Amino acid sequence: MVDPLHFDGMADRYATARPPYPQELWRDVRSTGLLGPGRRALDLGAGSGEATRELVAAGMDVVAVEPGPNLAAILQRRLPSVTVVRSRAEDLRVDDGAFDLAVAATSIHWMDLDIVLPLLHRALKPTGRFLVWRNVFGDAAADITPFRRAVHRIVERRGTTRPGNTEDADATAARLGGTGLFAVDGIHHYRWSVTLTTAQVRALFATFSDWTPAEVEEAASAAAELGGAVTEHYTSWLISALPVDIPSA
Repeated sequence: MVDPLHFDGMADRYATARPPYPQELWRDVRSTGLLGPGRRALDLGAGSGEATRELVAAGMDVVAVEPGPNLAAILQRRLPSVTVVRSRAEDLRVDDGAFDLAVAATSIHWMDLDIVLPLLHRALKPTGRFLVWRNVFGDAAADITPFRRAVHRIVERRGTTRPGNTEDADATAARLGGTGLFAVDGIHHYRWSVTLTTAQVRALFATFSDWTPAEVEEAASAAAELGGAVTEHYTSWLISALPVDIPSA
């Protein structure tokens, strides 16, 4: 398995190369009514602050948890009002009922949920929520572009796939509800596209944890051969989960 701190070794590139989450996703996050001044949010696996920034902009008091020292430094520099905790989510120590909202943005697949979900269940207020989302780099329902065919050839030649169903919303939702600590009350899906230059393809694909430098260069070369700018069709999903009231023994 790839080391989750893989991203910390390319922190500057990661901070600039990853595309933002779609605005429709943020619309649904805001629709929970939990974003706003006077509320507290816990951002797990915050990276360089892509999601944290939106929580801060909404006026929230944010604790951002990020184990990578380089990413944590970028996050703190970008958002000095945030409390940045250099820690794995599994090692976090928080007070009971301290947060209105917990989020994991393209990070939950790195976590041991047998440890993290009980921790979050204690950390959230009874009226709080745990929101999980991620960008998926590809759209199975979109027309296959020449560039996406080139990407498929690279991946197929590798002969290996990522373990588990980390990009599958239903599998993730089942995992969240499987402990009985959270009840999933919504799954949202989004489709979007972005145009990438050859340089942007190189920068973005280099942040993918299971791509080698040679594979990244092959993808960038494919973009260059297709005119130096390609359109990529991607998807995102958002899962909303409520803490379940567990009666005291």
